[in-house]
Formats: sequence, C-alpha cells, structure tokens
Amino acid sequence: MSAAEIVALCTARWLTVSCAESCTGGMVAAAITDIAGSSAVFERGFVTYSNLAKTEMLGVTAPTLEAHGAVSEEVAREMAAGAQVAARADIAVAITGIAGPGGSEFKPEGRVCFAIVGPATPLRSETVEFGALGRAAVRTAARDHALALILSAAQAAAGP
Repeated sequence: MSAAEIVALCTARWLTVSCAESCTGGMVAAAITDIAGSSAVFERGFVTYSNLAKTEMLGVTAPTLEAHGAVSEEVAREMAAGAQVAARADIAVAITGIAGPGGSEFKPEGRVCFAIVGPATPLRSETVEFGALGRAAVRTAARDHALALILSAAQAAAGP
C-alpha cells in the first residue's frame, strides 16, 4: 500500500479523495500530496484536532461527541461522511485517536478509530489498538492504515 498506488489508481479511474484527520494532523494528506500528479485526485484535507473544528468543518454533532467522545467510531463515521460531502469527494477517510503519551483506562494510548466511505464502499468504521508505541509510531501506523483503507476503497470502486 502506498500513496503512489492511490494516486495512480484514482487518476486512472477519475476518483477524488479527501481526508479528515485528528491525531495524524495532516499526515495522510501529506503522504498523498507528496506524490507528483496528486492534484488530479486529492480534493482537500481537514485537520480537525479540536471538537469545535470537527463540528464546524465536518458536521460532527454535539450529541455524538457528548455520548461517545472524540475518539470513537461514531465520531469517525461522522467525520468521514462530513469530509466526503464538504469536499464533494468520491472517497473520504477519517482518523481520530490517542497518539500519546497518555490515554485512560477506557481509551488507552494507541487507540485509533477510522472510517472510510467511497462509491463502492458503504460508510464503515473500525478501531485499531496500536498500543503504547510512542506518539510518532502511533501516528505513522495510523497514517499507513488510513492509506490502506483509501487504496481498498479505490480498488473496490475500480471494479475487478
């Protein structure tokens, strides 16, 4: 899985990509836009580190934040759906998690929630427990996982 594969496949299939990032702070967008030709597929990215940014930019609802917290699959799904709509993108990924240091008994360091949506990928979410690898390693692992989700959605949209 690589950003270059995403750019090549999305360019060939006229697919656009957007991302909504919290704990990765724009690392997914940076990985994609590091590739020459990415302007053909990358529509925009949203770095929504605060809850206010999540609500204002992506339409995450206050009741969802209050009920589940920012690090939740529910919030990740609203982030991805909001990014897809706001960017008018074919594929949108969202990442929200606890890179560390810190965390709690209920939301430990290394927990990252993802959501993905695309033309042939109904909105879905998942949680990955990367563990207390350290802030940089958790963020890198989250970036790579998000890129894999985008590639999978692009492959599904491209057909067999």
